Amino acid sequence: MATFVLVHGGGGSAWDWHRLIPELAASGHDVVAPDLPIEDASAGFTEFRDAIVQAIGSRRDDLVVVGHSYGGFTAPLIVEMLPVRLLVLLCAMIPALGEKPADWWTNVEHPDMPELSVEEQFFNGVPADVVAQASAHEREQVSGEWNEPWPLAAWPDVATKVLIGRDDRFFPADFQRRVAKERLGVTPDEIDGGHAVALSHPKELATRLTSYLRDSMPHRPRS
Repeated sequence: MATFVLVHGGGGSAWDWHRLIPELAASGHDVVAPDLPIEDASAGFTEFRDAIVQAIGSRRDDLVVVGHSYGGFTAPLIVEMLPVRLLVLLCAMIPALGEKPADWWTNVEHPDMPELSVEEQFFNGVPADVVAQASAHEREQVSGEWNEPWPLAAWPDVATKVLIGRDDRFFPADFQRRVAKERLGVTPDEIDGGHAVALSHPKELATRLTSYLRDSMPHRPRS
């Protein structure tokens, strides 16, 4: 049994994973999906990392950390703290060393699409009843990491997968393929769905995530 640690994106919460969690649990895996302290103006990357580490606790190992969207800045920080088996970047921002999140958009030449509504960019393919619930779970992100340099000195030494949604309108597939190649030298895996793939295709996403376990070695505690 692995423990999947699910790191939500900007303005999000654990609710973003609520359709995926039972699918992973049905496969016999543990799941941790903390709310990051994004509503705390004094919180930054250190506080985000510590909130996740605290939620995981001391008795879990064999961790698979999944960072969605803006969570791509936070998820890698867990590797230096705990025994992570696999890091998965899901429709995610991939940071460069020392990069501020505020600068990422220009640095990667993110394609702005003002003609699309928020719903069209983020929730294409998500069932209408789930979309109707989303606004009740949005949180204002006022935390301080936006202008904070990404703190790692090197990309974590851990198996890393980049998984993108073929129908993502916020981070289009061609854009994500280019950024993954430029920043990590990898070709992403792809899955049906848009940016909120955990809400639109939870069963398919759970199947893909659990399949990655066959390709990665479990963490072995030091004797």
